[in-house]
Amino acid sequence: MTTLASALPPHIEHRVSEHRFEAIVDGESCVADYRLAGDVMSITHTEVPPRLGGRGIAAALTQAALEHARAAGLKVRPLCSYARAYMQRHPETLALLA
Repeated sequence: MTTLASALPPHIEHRVSEHRFEAIVDGESCVADYRLAGDVMSITHTEVPPRLGGRGIAAALTQAALEHARAAGLKVRPLCSYARAYMQRHPETLALLA
């Protein structure tokens, strides 16, 4: 059964010093990690605990990272397979590719 709380998008924090976007969902950390080199943001890893899968959390984290990159004038190198697939599914993000 889906509750209203599980249907809402997660609150995502940009942890700049850790090069990470993070959402705490049901007490568990979900992350999208990146590194910066000049004007390129390389998304290196996304992780959502298996029991939280299928709720769009990885997509929300990736979207937050891409929105940050766009606002900051960065290009994106999706080294993480999830981020790469996300960008392929969302052609509006392809202009960000490094």
